[in-house]
Amino acid sequence: MVLALSLALALSAAPSTPSSGKALNTQGFRLYQSGRYPEALEKFQAAAQATPDYALAHYNAAATLGVLRKQGKVCEYSAHRDAIVEKLATAVRLDPRRLQRAKEDRDLDVIRDTLGWQKLLGRTPQKEADVPALLRAVSWYGPGVGVYGTTRALKFQDGGRVELWKKDVDDSGTPKESRTQGTYTVKGRAVTVTLPKAAPVTGSLDAAGALTFPEPLGGFTDSPSECEA
Repeated sequence: MVLALSLALALSAAPSTPSSGKALNTQGFRLYQSGRYPEALEKFQAAAQATPDYALAHYNAAATLGVLRKQGKVCEYSAHRDAIVEKLATAVRLDPRRLQRAKEDRDLDVIRDTLGWQKLLGRTPQKEADVPALLRAVSWYGPGVGVYGTTRALKFQDGGRVELWKKDVDDSGTPKESRTQGTYTVKGRAVTVTLPKAAPVTGSLDAAGALTFPEPLGGFTDSPSECEA
């Protein structure tokens, strides 16, 4: 995370921060260095709450959630992609220089394929011209089915190629995954997907970031279904 650099600099040009937020952030940094990520997260979040305009605390909370997500502790610590993006976006809003650090921070790799990250980079579904780039940069997930989570996903690739990932659950509750390669084209907001032995299906990416097709493909967003009962 290169927290050491962030902490050492403390962004001297930024507004002064009450000692309570700084002290909590420093405690969190030491815990992070020791690999005690849940405790570090607690301190960073407390620092952000104590001093809401302290960009570094929000940033460190986002990065630590990224670590916990990489460790597979999504449900235990609510390390969801949208939560990480929200904290990072707050840090960048408070101090735009945080974005450059985020681009180099491996702890945040878990959100590179989200709409939120793309928006921080200046790409938005509100701009029709950004639709092709967003399709390729974002991972698209269908709705979940209880404990089985997301059961389908689309990954748009260069050269007009697309992959449909599916998880089918049989009567015994056993999931089986499959991957199907196809092609796609984009015209404005319209996205046409063609899969083997199936007629082309045309959907669209709306200004809010929802990718919707007629059935059997259905709807997709950038958030996988996680932690459902």
